[in-house]
Amino acid sequence: MDLFEYQARDLFERHGVPVLRSLVATTPDEARAAAERLGSPVVVVKAQVKTGGRGKAGGVKLARSPQEAAEKAEEILGMDIRGHKVEKVMIAEGADIEQEYYFSLLLDRANRNYLAMCSVEGGMDIETLAVERPEALAKVPVDPRTGIDWDTADRIVEEAGFAEDDRRRVARVLGVLGRLFVDQDATLVEVNPLVKTRQGDIIALDGKVTLDDNARFRHPDHSVFDDVDAGDPLEKRAQDKGLNYVKLDGSVGIIGNGAGLVMSTLDVVAAAGADLPGEPKPANFLDIGGGASAQVMANGLEIILSDPQVKSVFVNVFGGITACNEVANGIVAAMHMLGEKAAKPLVVRLDGNAVEIGREILNEFNHPLVTVVDTMDAAARKAAELAATTTEA
Repeated sequence: MDLFEYQARDLFERHGVPVLRSLVATTPDEARAAAERLGSPVVVVKAQVKTGGRGKAGGVKLARSPQEAAEKAEEILGMDIRGHKVEKVMIAEGADIEQEYYFSLLLDRANRNYLAMCSVEGGMDIETLAVERPEALAKVPVDPRTGIDWDTADRIVEEAGFAEDDRRRVARVLGVLGRLFVDQDATLVEVNPLVKTRQGDIIALDGKVTLDDNARFRHPDHSVFDDVDAGDPLEKRAQDKGLNYVKLDGSVGIIGNGAGLVMSTLDVVAAAGADLPGEPKPANFLDIGGGASAQVMANGLEIILSDPQVKSVFVNVFGGITACNEVANGIVAAMHMLGEKAAKPLVVRLDGNAVEIGREILNEFNHPLVTVVDTMDAAARKAAELAATTTEA
């Protein structure tokens, strides 16, 4: 989960990372009031979107009075920055900057550790710097067992080329950022710029944080970071029902048990629809896991069938611990539970434990919208054809 800058800033403050005061506004009047409350001779009005390039897009502006802050906020609110509409701005204190730096700590999955990147040349063009002058960007592996301890922090600031007089102060801030990274189960913590003021203070002027959703059970407080308005409503409903669902842009709904099987199903459906009118594609990823109870199946079907883009549904299940007869009974019960909501054709492919019994149950059910197909390829083709036919009609 990516955080907005103001959320990252608040997280920094809670962990002891030096930051400047700021307030969030959703209207020009709120921006004016925020600037008045901060009382700073200069404030920065910053678009709050979960993407980079805000400065170049005109989403970061200086204001030297509350009225000017309101005017800048009016210019920024509603902007489209790389496909993200600006709904909020952060009004932050200005800083008397002497030098800008760059720092990030990320999860390096390939090498099974963390990677710290740091440069004494921070700012908007850090991406260009990394490509054109990679030697100016220090890359230091960080052992997850120790994190950014004093030895590691000293190595980072030395390799990045910080002046001797600044190294200790910068290293101290990097250590705090490292502890935040571990404590919050982050996969990315980035500060650009990390600045030195003319008074000699080291301050994080910007922040980007990505939290690991897989560790969410350890952080119930992370729910305050949820961006309800930006999320897909179907994904939110699925999450509330405990379903592993991702919305896609096709017309064939997908239900499977096991992430690997569902991923394979997406590929097979996409290939099956490639030569059909409208080229039907998968409409979602939905893994119901090991259980296929009537309620789980009904929840999955209800979410998928409520997607107006869905024209047909492909249920692809391999019976293991949960046998195919249980899956079949779950489908039958789900269709009864959904009633008139179940108004789109379902193609069901069962295989594995008790497959013959499962197929017999569905055949005896004899629902006009349910078609049982023996093989995965044939079932994918049938689901794609039904979606194409419905689209044409």
